[in-house]
Amino acid sequence: MKHVALALTGASGAAYGLRLLECLLAAECRVSLMLSQAARIVLKQELDWGLPAATATLTAELTARYPGGRLSTYGEKEWFSPLASGSGVADAMVICPCSMGTLAAVAHGLSDNLIERAADVTLKERRPLILVPRETPFSLIHLRNMVQLAEAGAVILPANPGFYARPERVEDLIDFIVARILDQLGVAQTMIPRWGNLKD
Repeated sequence: MKHVALALTGASGAAYGLRLLECLLAAECRVSLMLSQAARIVLKQELDWGLPAATATLTAELTARYPGGRLSTYGEKEWFSPLASGSGVADAMVICPCSMGTLAAVAHGLSDNLIERAADVTLKERRPLILVPRETPFSLIHLRNMVQLAEAGAVILPANPGFYARPERVEDLIDFIVARILDQLGVAQTMIPRWGNLKD
């Protein structure tokens, strides 16, 4: 069972993170989910979904909605989470969506909350770290932070869906990005046809 740490932060695009969570659990992955306070606000704004504050209640609600795998949830100040230490590091970590504030904090090793610390641990332990920024346009500061993270070994995977598979719904655009993330994680997916295997 692959163990993936998944963090949702306050960038727009909460649907990307939830669809990724759904796919990881459906693939029988173990998922350690972290939510920032800003992510909760975005979920309410974009998807009209107010998440419960209690971790146990949140885990039960998400497990009922997305069956499969094994899910644990953590608040951004839960410093005793296994993810805060190299001895409890996941096989890989994804921040989806990734706000520019979180991206900057990870790039500079600030580790002011569990999400940032888990990303720092992932990098120092040489595990895959995938950041999915959803921002446009990028400022020079954003770009420099991304370069710094790429040089440290992170994968920068912006939420820029392609159109060669002829998407017909918003969900198709979401699946395009989620499929690329799953590819990076080595988790099998059949949501988007491979280049060269497109339908006529």
